[in-house]
Amino acid sequence: MVTGQETQAQGGAGRTRGRPRSFDRATALEKALMAFWEHGYEATSVSDLTRIMGIGAPSLYAAFGDKRTLFDEVVRVYAGTHGAFGERALAEEPTAREGIARMLREAAAEYTDPAHPYGCLIVHAATNCTSADVEALLRERRNANIAALESRIRADIAAGVLPAGTDAAALARHAGAMIQGMSQQARDGARREELEALAEIAMAIWPHD
Repeated sequence: MVTGQETQAQGGAGRTRGRPRSFDRATALEKALMAFWEHGYEATSVSDLTRIMGIGAPSLYAAFGDKRTLFDEVVRVYAGTHGAFGERALAEEPTAREGIARMLREAAAEYTDPAHPYGCLIVHAATNCTSADVEALLRERRNANIAALESRIRADIAAGVLPAGTDAAALARHAGAMIQGMSQQARDGARREELEALAEIAMAIWPHD
């Protein structure tokens, strides 16, 4: 005969068994970020993600939504952490020249840091990608970064820090091209010192007041 107390105990045990396995969301998200950064959006499957994140598919969908929604969150987290050095440099340095010089130096260090995949997630995650939405998301991020560079340069032109005839759009695109190229070269094995030398050359073309 099963007593009421035993029934309650069995019910409690059943509810425990039915609960999804708990996990640290931030840790799982960082693992997903590393996977997308290393392999790109297309090549990273849901089964890869569940294995790398250490959670089951139901937990992944419950906590993050589908793969596309998870990737959106990964991009936001990357932009605010690993990829935030450029925005910080522009905000903290007194001029566009100094901000972009710092951004390129820090890119050389960040893109070759062995603690995480080489290069930049925003540059590489859409490689060989068949999702137009993912390509558009990352393209918009890259274009927004270039627009921020141009805005900073234009502010210095207006303040007389840079010559009035400076082509702000071309200078911003040059800096953007350097960042993206450094990312690819880091993926191809370039060392930090090599990218730092490249950054120095890139700044040599800047106009002087």
